[in-house]
Amino acid sequence: MSAYIDGLTNLRRALHQDPELGFQERRTKAVIADQLRALGLDVYEGVGVVGILSAGSGNRAIGLRADMDALPIHETSSHDYVSQTPGVMHACGHDGHMAMLLGAAEQLVNEQGFDGTVVFLFQPNEEHGLGAQAMIDEGVLERFPMEEIYAIHNLPGAPLGQVSTRSGIICSSESLFEITIIGQGGHASMPHVGVDAITVGAEIVGALQTIVARKLAPGAGAVVSVTEFLTNGQRNVLPGRAVLKGDVRARLPQDRVEIEGFMRQITSGIAAAHGVRINMVFNTEFVETINAEEQTEAVYRVAAAAGRQIVRDRPPMSFSEDFAHFAAAVPGCFLLMGNGTDGANGQPLHAADYDFNDALLPIGAEFWVQLVYDRLPKKKD
Repeated sequence: MSAYIDGLTNLRRALHQDPELGFQERRTKAVIADQLRALGLDVYEGVGVVGILSAGSGNRAIGLRADMDALPIHETSSHDYVSQTPGVMHACGHDGHMAMLLGAAEQLVNEQGFDGTVVFLFQPNEEHGLGAQAMIDEGVLERFPMEEIYAIHNLPGAPLGQVSTRSGIICSSESLFEITIIGQGGHASMPHVGVDAITVGAEIVGALQTIVARKLAPGAGAVVSVTEFLTNGQRNVLPGRAVLKGDVRARLPQDRVEIEGFMRQITSGIAAAHGVRINMVFNTEFVETINAEEQTEAVYRVAAAAGRQIVRDRPPMSFSEDFAHFAAAVPGCFLLMGNGTDGANGQPLHAADYDFNDALLPIGAEFWVQLVYDRLPKKKD
C-alpha cells in the first residue's frame, strides 16, 4: 500500500510541476492517457480524455469526473515541486483530483469488485466553464452513455476527508456582464457642454446594488459585483465613453433571469435620463449546479460506511462549477472533500501559496472505489 500511496503522491506532484491552462492541457492529457492505457483501459482522446473500464455482465454505467486545467497564477510556494511554468499553477487542486481518479482506476482494475462500466472523464477548462460543454458537444454522453455522474472537489479549511454536499443547488451560476456607455466627452472645466460618462457609470454602479438589496428575496444568495470601470478620460478630459464589467452569481435560474432583466431596466432608464447610449452584454458561462437526490444519498451512504465525517445539506457554495453541465444532462452529485486545515492545505482555493494535501489522495481514491461498488454491485450467485 505504501508503494501505491507513494505512486499517487509522485504523480500528483509531477502534474503540479507541469500545469497547463484550459484547452491547452496537451501534456497533461498525454500523461493521463498513458496511465489509463497502462492499466488496460480503453481510452478515447478528444477535447478531454475518457477511460472505460467494464467488469462482469452488467449493463449499467456511471461516470466519475476530474478536472485538468490550472490557473494563470504565479506560484509563491517553497516546496520542491513548485510549478515550472511561470505564471501558471495548480491553485485549485485539479492535480490532486486527477491523481485520485487515476488511483481509483488502478484499484478497480486490480480488484474488479463491481459489475458494469465505469467511465473516467478527465475534463479540460473547468475554470472558464467551457470544458464540460465542449465534451458534451463532442458527443461524449452519446458515445459513452451513463446513468449517473459524480465529481469531487477538495475544500481547504475543512477537516481532512470530511464529505459535504447537498441535494438540489450546490454551486451558484456565474454570469459576466459588460455595460458600455456612450456619452459626449469634453473639457473638464465645462462639464455642462457634454455628458460625462463617469458620472453616468457611477450612477449605474450604485443602482445595480439595489437589485440584491431591494428586488430579490432576503437570503437569495445572489451577488452583483462591478469589477472594472474603464474610461477614455484624461487629466483634463471628461470621458465620453465608459465600460463597466462585472460578475453575477445566483443560486436559482429564475433569480439569474430576473437579475439580467433588472440590469437592463436600470441601464435603459439611466440612459434615457442622461441622453446617452448604453449597450449591455450579459453572458452566463456557468449554470447552477444541481445535485440529484438519489445520487446525493449514495454519497452520504458511502461516506458513512467509510467512517468519514459528513456535513449533510451544507449551504450552497457561492463559487461556480463546470460540472453543472454534466449534472444537467445526467443525474449526478458534486461533493466537497476536506483538504485539511494546516499550512498551505488550509489556504484558500486560487491562492498563490495553496497546495493540495497529499494525505487526501488515498482517501479520495478509496471513496471513488467504494462509490463504484455501491452503485455497480456485483450480482449475487
